[in-house]
Amino acid sequence: MTIPSPAGPRNAGPRNADTQPSAPQPAVLGGGPAARALQRVTASALGPYQSAVVRIGFAATYLFFLLRELPHRHELYGPDSPWHWDLARQLTNGNEAFSVLMWTDSTVWFEAVYALTLLSAAALLLGWRTRTMSVLFMVGVLSVQNRSIFMGDGGDNVVHLMAIYLVLTRCAQVWSLDARRAARAAQRAAAGLPPPRDIVGPVLWVLLGYALVAATLMEGLGGTWWLPALLWTIWLSAAAWWAVNRYLPHGEPRTLLDVLANLAHNATLAVIMAEVCLIYATAGWYKIQGSRWQDGTALYYPLNLDYFTPWPALSDILGASGLMVMVLTYGTVIVQVAFPFTLFNRRVKNVLLVVMICEHAGIALLLGLPFFSMAMIAADAVFLPTAFLMWLGARATIGGRRLLSGLPGRSRTPGEPGAPGAAYGPADPPEAGPVKDGGGGTEEPRRQGGGGGHTLVG
Repeated sequence: MTIPSPAGPRNAGPRNADTQPSAPQPAVLGGGPAARALQRVTASALGPYQSAVVRIGFAATYLFFLLRELPHRHELYGPDSPWHWDLARQLTNGNEAFSVLMWTDSTVWFEAVYALTLLSAAALLLGWRTRTMSVLFMVGVLSVQNRSIFMGDGGDNVVHLMAIYLVLTRCAQVWSLDARRAARAAQRAAAGLPPPRDIVGPVLWVLLGYALVAATLMEGLGGTWWLPALLWTIWLSAAAWWAVNRYLPHGEPRTLLDVLANLAHNATLAVIMAEVCLIYATAGWYKIQGSRWQDGTALYYPLNLDYFTPWPALSDILGASGLMVMVLTYGTVIVQVAFPFTLFNRRVKNVLLVVMICEHAGIALLLGLPFFSMAMIAADAVFLPTAFLMWLGARATIGGRRLLSGLPGRSRTPGEPGAPGAAYGPADPPEAGPVKDGGGGTEEPRRQGGGGGHTLVG
């Protein structure tokens, strides 16, 4: 028997019974802190705003990277690369890496994969069919990077890992087209209208199923076991989500699937946090062992390398100050070593988080490494306070509405059809984001109707 969960957050407002989630909520466990913690990690997907920022940040990072390298794509990863296709094939056979670019050396195939990676990054950025796009984004990132592994840097390694992690997260709860579609479906349900029928989702699921079967039969999923297992698990679980949402929307199987999805999301979010801490800890402790970092002159040398000086005059001014070089060198080491320990103090953590974001912005400006900095800032965003992210989202929404209202034909009264913000309605402000569950958590957008359901393609 399911025990009703406690009331949602105060800002959720009164809710009509028709807009409540279709699945029963997990039972509220009594007892000590361990039971409450278990209830928390199973009843909701934590960090909805943080995971959304990570999704947007890494999708934008790789999208802009692919766009910048668009004129040079053939030399970097394509048929004109010095790292020839035969050499890449030998390497991937040896290290059992995955890359769909190794299926054939056709130029047309390369162009198709590059274009698909671009489109999946843009769709993931917008949060359209996020579950599907996260999988396609992962496939594209792994394929492009494993084609020419010598072209990457530390930022590419972070994107490589995060592309895999995003597949397991429910990162479309807020700030996504999926969340907007879920809000509209909730409004229709509140008005007594039938849910919209989803055709795109099942079509994508079938097409991806054919592609997955073909890749498996031709042994094109690499030599590791985890990638085929991950792809098949996600594809089959999509069918399970659809069937349960259609035939047992109020049953215990729906609750079980929600619990499993929440556990996967929360565990992956913890792994992302640990990954960021590990990156800074290892970087800081390795720097301590270097003599140039010990004497405070390490920053001087990259500021005098032509490859790392997009603004020579600015680099010369900074490098000419011995005091500034020493402060920045020691400050970098102190911040990187100390950050993992500051997680126990929220205020200190937030201060160091601002310092590290400013540090990466400086690296982008002074050393000409914008995509490395974007990747690290996106990873840092997992620690940003929820209140700040909600405030930032509200300000961005207000600014977007003002911008759209100034366009010809868009100056309409809020709430009218087609007016800015009308998609959310008065009861679902943009900052509310996802559909709230009964326990105060958030749920990833759910599709309903004949072709709906929470699936891989949803």
